[in-house]
Amino acid sequence: SDLERFQSEVTMWVFEEEVNGRKLTEIINTDHENVKYLPGRILPSNVVAVPDIVTAAADADFLIFVLPHQFIKRACAPLQGKLKATAQGLSLVKGFAILPGGGIELISSLIEQEMKLPVSVLMGANLANEVADEKFCETTIGAKDAEVGGDLKLLFQTDNFRVTVVSDAQIVEICGALKNIVACAAGFCDGLKCGDNTKAATIRLGLKEMMKYGEIFYPGGSPATYFESCGVADLITTCYGGRNRKVSEAFVTRKTSIAELEVEMLNGQKLQGPETAAEVNYMLKAKGLEDQFPLFTTVHLICTGKLQPEQLLDALRDHPEHH
Repeated sequence: SDLERFQSEVTMWVFEEEVNGRKLTEIINTDHENVKYLPGRILPSNVVAVPDIVTAAADADFLIFVLPHQFIKRACAPLQGKLKATAQGLSLVKGFAILPGGGIELISSLIEQEMKLPVSVLMGANLANEVADEKFCETTIGAKDAEVGGDLKLLFQTDNFRVTVVSDAQIVEICGALKNIVACAAGFCDGLKCGDNTKAATIRLGLKEMMKYGEIFYPGGSPATYFESCGVADLITTCYGGRNRKVSEAFVTRKTSIAELEVEMLNGQKLQGPETAAEVNYMLKAKGLEDQFPLFTTVHLICTGKLQPEQLLDALRDHPEHH
């Protein structure tokens, strides 16, 4: 059968830490639960936690990257020159990598350069706890090579996790990064008690800015890609669920800094929205385009304390779409 093409054991590199006096890898391998990041969900016993990344990746045909984008370079450095020549990468990482000069690049490009392997992307309306509960969802795989896309679909698709493969990998990936900026705006709406009509306008105008950003910085993509799970669907679920929305709402109601809220509310997980907004703003500023992206720009200015959350409404009212 198709599945006999894959080995049953999946090694998972885990950053070793102590939880209640026990090693996290030992807890995962004994109790089959990641008590720190996915409490209450039993992991399949063929998923084996390994504290050493070189051991975990030895002999791998597929390497799947699911760590916060701030940690990729540091975590993956030991793997350089140690991978199979035919290995393929798949990134689920939402965000951009910052270049030394201050610009940004796709995470997939960073991984390709660091690890010397081709990288596809998987992005969708996939809030982790719901996927872990095996609730039905869809996802999008962006793979430039159709054969690799087919292998990845076979590897990931289940009855409750449906995969669409598209060749437009760059647009799939930027959707995953940019939607977190829009989610911050949605969270500000919630904190300001604006209501669902305002939030819908925020999501729509945010989607238009995502598409415009793609046109300018990653030309040649297909507008249809924004209507896959990685685009519209992930945008909606992140603006109604999701941690960027939650923390942004608290930022308005509790008047506490984003950095403090991240520490307090996220249990060691990282907030991607404000950082992505800053990275994108750098690019927009460099091209003199800030006023063409009022939602992205205003989110950045609110996150950095230069504007009040209430001023988001001015950006919506005066949006270029309405002139």
